[in-house]
Amino acid sequence: MSRIALFIDGAYLDFLLRDEFNLTRIRYDALATKMAQGIDIVRTYYYNCPPYQSSTPTQEERDRFAKAQRFHIYLERLPRYEVRLGRLAIRGFNREGEPIFEQKRVDLMLGVDLALLAGKSQITDAALLAGDSDLIPAVVAAKSQGVVVRLFHGPTYHKDLWDNADERTLITLEFINAIKA
Repeated sequence: MSRIALFIDGAYLDFLLRDEFNLTRIRYDALATKMAQGIDIVRTYYYNCPPYQSSTPTQEERDRFAKAQRFHIYLERLPRYEVRLGRLAIRGFNREGEPIFEQKRVDLMLGVDLALLAGKSQITDAALLAGDSDLIPAVVAAKSQGVVVRLFHGPTYHKDLWDNADERTLITLEFINAIKA
């Protein structure tokens, strides 16, 4: 019997929805169903970071953080969804003096979850919605355990990740329209 786990890089998905699909709102339960392609879903893992809050957060920071918390609670309440949160770190400032943020722990959490599920023979298939080459070692490890790795991606992705996936699906407007909220 086939069993699939879904791994969604939330920041990558946010980027796609913002830059490619005009901030289209989607149904996350429908996204999981579409990515599973009829295979029994073990779990859908959603990885992201809560918004940055300074040590003395502004009202805007507090509001943005609270909105993200409500969204993560919504996801946790969907069947077989699990939210895994990293953290944002400031890595300097741009020319305009605005902070440059970097996600920490997200790719590693995704890779560990994929490798653990594959190594324990909990899944036969994995679907990644991602574009980052940091995931390649976990993809290779899963494939070495016999897991079929399916990559869902937008027009921007790392070629080496694409090359290491068993199957690839470009997220198109038709794909997004099928899961639109």
